[in-house]
Amino acid sequence: MYQLFVEEHFDAAHYLPEYHGKCERLHGHRFKVVIRAEASTVGTDGMAYDFAEMKRHVREELALVDHCCLNELDEFAVTPPSSENIAAWLFGRLQPRFADSPLRLSAVEVWESPTAGVVYTP
Repeated sequence: MYQLFVEEHFDAAHYLPEYHGKCERLHGHRFKVVIRAEASTVGTDGMAYDFAEMKRHVREELALVDHCCLNELDEFAVTPPSSENIAAWLFGRLQPRFADSPLRLSAVEVWESPTAGVVYTP
């Protein structure tokens, strides 16, 4: 089994109204995103999947949230934009992009700081 991953980032603001502490106020992060996928074989080119294609998929989805207040987006109108919920939302957006490929999306990581993040695996 081959495990592939790519890393990207986006900048956004959010607040967590049900949280009682600093994060209930509007604040921003440079979110780091890592997607992880698995493939059982490599092609004749020696690659399981093109990293450039993986990055393109991630960048296209992150463009929807980059430089936004996440709370103002329809995607997070009901569910607060915590790192956990961002990771699950992003997984749901990315999984169909790999449906017809030899790659299976296995996890999405969202880091809100260099020392704190979450990994979502369904």
